[in-house]
Amino acid sequence: MSKESVTVAGIDCGTNSIRLKIARVDADGMHEVVPRILRVIRLGQDVDKTHRFADEALERAYVAAREFAGVIAEHPIDGLRFVATSATRDAENREEFEDEIERILGVRPEVIPGTEEADLSFLGATSVVNRDDLPAPYLVVDLGGGSTELVIGGDGVSAPTTQVQGAFSMNIGSVRMTERHLTNDPPTQTQIDEAVADVDEHIDEAFRTVDAGKARTIIGVSGTVTTMTALAMGLKEYDHTVVDGHRLSLEDAYAVDDKFLRMTRVERREYKTIHPGRIDVVGGGAVVWSRVLARVSEAAKADHGEAIDSFVASEHGLLDGIVLDYGRRLLAQ
Repeated sequence: MSKESVTVAGIDCGTNSIRLKIARVDADGMHEVVPRILRVIRLGQDVDKTHRFADEALERAYVAAREFAGVIAEHPIDGLRFVATSATRDAENREEFEDEIERILGVRPEVIPGTEEADLSFLGATSVVNRDDLPAPYLVVDLGGGSTELVIGGDGVSAPTTQVQGAFSMNIGSVRMTERHLTNDPPTQTQIDEAVADVDEHIDEAFRTVDAGKARTIIGVSGTVTTMTALAMGLKEYDHTVVDGHRLSLEDAYAVDDKFLRMTRVERREYKTIHPGRIDVVGGGAVVWSRVLARVSEAAKADHGEAIDSFVASEHGLLDGIVLDYGRRLLAQ
């Protein structure tokens, strides 16, 4: 006899942060048991250059994993899924990481390809979409530390929140752009120009797979997007309940992205809205985000004569997709 609901834990281990959520999944969707816990571990430290995990980065990941193991032990669950993304895909010594995580948590990390990461991000982001307020197709942009996923889906008629029409994972993100280009503090104009050119080259490649011009709504997920949105809103401290679902004009997004890109790290520290673990890389994320927004808006205008002038920030993305997808699979067994 199949269960009516399952309680699952999901872990999203990215290039800059690792996150845990425990939720009950049933036919109606996902219901939080333990809200998201986030720790900035910078697992992808120098991976873009060395293609290896640094010892200190691994230790930060293990500390967080042990903390998460303690949280999970306090809650009866039907299963745990640990997903690792961009940095782990690129690290030549990832087996060492996988072995230790399995020892700590009892499950081996799933190192998923960028396309699956994109699909799960789309599932998580669109699972809470109000179809009446946000017209499909949706373009979900998941801007991480090491990679950025573009996913378009929803035909506006049948199952618009689950139907993926195109997905691509770009090997660029806030940490990669910072380590690769924005090495001065603040970055020089030459470094900014080189970062923009790098991002545009990756977007060109992505657009050959993802028909971004068909999008009617842009949904931005990830710490970079929500942080920059909070800054544009003038929040003194980060409040996810206010940021989640907020619609921001592209004009306001460009202004705040450029402002914080050109700041020194000391100046950024004055803003309590920015997580301390993002202070040094938020500029790299701002470059990626502003270029994606501009290019998608231009593509939409070329496709149907009307540029997109705003986006929706979402607290729901890859982690939600991991939990929801895993829970549904357990229910189907």
